Amino acid sequence: MQRYRIPLRTLAAATALGFSLAAVGSFPLTAKAAEESVEQKRAALAGTSQAAQALRPLNTLQVSVSGELLLSEGYRGHRTTVPANIKSASKSIVSALVGIAIDKGMLSGTDQKIAPLLKDELPADPDPRLAQVTIGNLLSMQAGLERTSGPNYGSWISSRNWVRAALAAPFVDDPGGSMLYSTGSTHLLSAILTRASGKSTLALSREWLGKPAGVTVTDWEQDPQGIYLGGNQMAMTPRSLLAFGELYRNGGRSPDGTQVIPTDWIAESWEPRTRSRFSGEAYGYGWFQANFGGYVGHYGWGYGGQMIYVIPDLALTVAITSDESGPSARTGYKDDLHRLVAEQIVPAIAAGRSTPSEG
Repeated sequence: MQRYRIPLRTLAAATALGFSLAAVGSFPLTAKAAEESVEQKRAALAGTSQAAQALRPLNTLQVSVSGELLLSEGYRGHRTTVPANIKSASKSIVSALVGIAIDKGMLSGTDQKIAPLLKDELPADPDPRLAQVTIGNLLSMQAGLERTSGPNYGSWISSRNWVRAALAAPFVDDPGGSMLYSTGSTHLLSAILTRASGKSTLALSREWLGKPAGVTVTDWEQDPQGIYLGGNQMAMTPRSLLAFGELYRNGGRSPDGTQVIPTDWIAESWEPRTRSRFSGEAYGYGWFQANFGGYVGHYGWGYGGQMIYVIPDLALTVAITSDESGPSARTGYKDDLHRLVAEQIVPAIAAGRSTPSEG
């Protein structure tokens, strides 16, 4: 089993995985008291549903605390049981697959160089820096290669070989340098997983996440070579998206106690490694990090406002799907969703708790 080197500053996050820190040392609630507490939180979230209704791009909203579904709403005809395109929130799922592959010994670790794994796809005269790019660099968006996202996305997916085109992109920074958000980096991970396992990433997702935890990918776009698009164009139901967030909230364990994702991989994924040059928010391995009402939260984000939030200190998971046709960052809609979590959901769940975490 791969052993991960976890910096000391992640210890607090690791100990919080699956448990509310505020609950440590407390007496267990009676069944009646627990039921009353859940109902109180449901009542406190009544205003949240109304606030969500006012956000026109928002399609579905689900709020879960300690595995208890407190709010599940679909707006304007949308349902939580119908598949939605989660866009780049799928980058968090690809990260989970990488962690599982490392745990199974299919990959040696995040320091593993990618060039030997994709040697037949390398440019004829590669930049020497390509030999230094690691799996960890791809996960944290620090490969140094020019982005395939944003204005370059169209030309990239119009190429005949997406893996080869991503590897042939010019270097604009050194490996391990600044964050360069790029779906091409996550697609390279999909190709690496496919080669290392001998199975498609769709098959891996269904075997490793679907069967044990109910995180089912219903559809997924492929590149011209049949590699599933790492980091975009993935369909799953909002219920499955919530179940994925619950896996991370619960330390990688499914509701029946099966260890699906290694707990130490979750701590690794949530360790801040760089910052977005657009929002300034920290980024780990497929997860952003921000402060929500005084509590540290980790979130996956897809175009249009496909969101999965996990706030460990509150044992809180929030899943949101939205209209995928418009951007969420430059319109301010992503900020609206952050405020919904920070100003509506967190206060309702944190009521009666003591000092929030720092972050």
